[in-house]
Amino acid sequence: MRLVGVRGVSKVFANGVKALAGVSLDVQAGEFLSVLGPSGCGKSTLLRLIAGLAQPTTGTIDWSDEGGRGDLGFVFQEPTLMPWATALANVALPLKLRGIAKGEREARAAEALENVGLKGFERVWPRELSGGMKMRVSLARALVVQPRLLLMDEPFAALDEITRHRLNDDLLALWQRSGVTIVFVTHSVFESVFLSQRIVVMTARPGRVSAELAVTTPHPRSQAFRTSAEYAAWCRKASSRLGEAMAA
Repeated sequence: MRLVGVRGVSKVFANGVKALAGVSLDVQAGEFLSVLGPSGCGKSTLLRLIAGLAQPTTGTIDWSDEGGRGDLGFVFQEPTLMPWATALANVALPLKLRGIAKGEREARAAEALENVGLKGFERVWPRELSGGMKMRVSLARALVVQPRLLLMDEPFAALDEITRHRLNDDLLALWQRSGVTIVFVTHSVFESVFLSQRIVVMTARPGRVSAELAVTTPHPRSQAFRTSAEYAAWCRKASSRLGEAMAA
């Protein structure tokens, strides 16, 4: 079932920069969709438009039912944590803004932290956390509202490879447990292939959809998949599509 439909969306900023040109795609309920493209191609802009944080210059973004944008979470490139608040308080913030009572919001925030592997870190300050742990807190904050759609804007790009692989593994496990729909922005062919059921490949700015690639290897995917000939073959296909998009 389609959750979100993007139809002929273009975005031109006030300074004249054209970020997107005629983008159309469907996001299916429950899928893991990656948006792959070079830096500056409008991937992040597309996520912000879906989230309602900006408005398209032309085109429409349609939701399948009345739930709409109230049922989404957003994980940004940086953790954007409040330095004066504990991990628990950072995660509980969206619930506090919704007027949920303190006891319930703290219980739900603690559960969200546990779900991202941070049980026991509820009272820790952001300055005491590693980069990967800060991103886990950010992910927990997005998940605490129990969203139908989770938008992720290159959340692991600044992390070392070992941490990035571990977070990719944990994200897939969370996706499979929760059934949440994920749209994941990346410029990494390897990350997009490992995570996704479907990859949308975008051209350089102004971003347009150049190709789609369905990665049919079933989930769950393990470390063995990362070192398999099958994974290498999918990466070659995705890399080829990306090369064609950048030459378009």
